[in-house]
Amino acid sequence: MLATVQNCMVIALTVLMLAGAVCACIFKDLISAVIATAFVSLLAALFFFLLHAPDVAMAEASIGAALTTAIFVIAIKKTARSEEE
Repeated sequence: MLATVQNCMVIALTVLMLAGAVCACIFKDLISAVIATAFVSLLAALFFFLLHAPDVAMAEASIGAALTTAIFVIAIKKTARSEEE
């Protein structure tokens, strides 16, 4: 029973990660794309946790979802957008 629930969660996470990656590629607004990428990274951290790798999950959540997203948002805010010109 537990293996079936875990398999369903893995499939659901995989589908959500793929949907988030497609959304990140489709979005025209860069901030929206970065948030979608952070969502994929957060789901990857949860995926690693389900695979019993909590150290990798913590690294992915802190670096992939938090730090990289913050760096991208700061870089986007400091650059001029072509729509504003």
